[in-house]
Amino acid sequence: MKNRYLPTALSLYLNYIIHGIGVVIISQHRDQLGLQWGADAAAVMNVVSMLGIGRLIAILISGRLSDMFGRKPFVMLGAATYILYFLGLIYSPNTLVAMILTVLAGIANSFLDSGTYPALMESFPEQAGTANVLIKAAVQIGQFILPFIIIAASAMGFWQLAFWIAAVVLFLNMFLIWKLPFPDADAKEDAEKGEAKEAVVSAVTFKSQPKIWLEGVAFIIYGFISQATFYLISQYISVYGQKAAGMTEAASKLLLSSYSTGSLLCVAFTAIVGLKLRSVNLVLVYTFMSLVSIASMWLFPSPFVVQVGTAAVGFFAAGGVMQLGLTVMGEMFPAGKGTITGIFYTFGSIASYAVPNLIAMTEKTSVHNVMLLDTVFAAIGFVIAIIVYIRYHQTVDTSKK
Repeated sequence: MKNRYLPTALSLYLNYIIHGIGVVIISQHRDQLGLQWGADAAAVMNVVSMLGIGRLIAILISGRLSDMFGRKPFVMLGAATYILYFLGLIYSPNTLVAMILTVLAGIANSFLDSGTYPALMESFPEQAGTANVLIKAAVQIGQFILPFIIIAASAMGFWQLAFWIAAVVLFLNMFLIWKLPFPDADAKEDAEKGEAKEAVVSAVTFKSQPKIWLEGVAFIIYGFISQATFYLISQYISVYGQKAAGMTEAASKLLLSSYSTGSLLCVAFTAIVGLKLRSVNLVLVYTFMSLVSIASMWLFPSPFVVQVGTAAVGFFAAGGVMQLGLTVMGEMFPAGKGTITGIFYTFGSIASYAVPNLIAMTEKTSVHNVMLLDTVFAAIGFVIAIIVYIRYHQTVDTSKK
């Protein structure tokens, strides 16, 4: 609590509350936006897929540039670009304009990631896993409150309400971020004064060096799989609940809040146990339970199973396992943190692009097959988690925490 970067962290987390809204705001307004654009549901999901394209364009290079030029500029740039996305969607006349705006949102997400993750790891080096997982909490808070904003907007007859709220909050938060300190900027200032402190290169001690062709490739695949597993649920669970489980439209819309609640509970749990357990251990357990939860919803699509399964997926798949995976990668490959973030999330970006398109294609064959697809993702993720777990304990001296 005495850390001078705590206000900075809180402001960074606020950005991710809005980012959580931004990720699902199109799919949660697909009827209204589809009518505005003259597009069907498949075309709307194609617009959503452009988020992944935007991230692919920017995440790798922005991570590298963040190492070179600092964290704050990229956080500011990400917030400003997101504002353009939210306001632009309100007035977008067709899917082409919407796609361009959604690409910008993906770029904005990349800017935020390349500035925020390194800034938090540098601000809280001894609790990097917990600090990164709290980003997921912020995302889920946004996705938790969005359905209630939508319900209020419907009652008011003003469906654009969520877009305006998101833009205004980001605008105000930019002024806070501008004034707040960042650790990399402070370190640069100390160096100029001749007061630089020795940097902590790695939080772990190695018995042998990890292999980029094995662990590195495994992390790259995990970056894709972990994103795909929970992203499919966040984008499609409302439709699946209604069409596969026979839930009412109102009940199916609230599934996203159950998913977010599960994620928030996991963040609270991880923030506590993560101080005592290594992140790699949590990754293995969470990934296995994600597989069990998703497979259950595929095999037994009843309202009760979908309700419980959605909350369980929120807990085990969307509660920060991707951030924990990034933390483990940072431990095993302690190079420039911005660059590592860029590499890991580049493949998460590919998933953000691929999943909505896969949903659109798979839904044409069967609604149930969409959940089967996610079951396959979760199974692959569990295999990768086993590989990472084994190699971590072979290369890292686990006698030291």
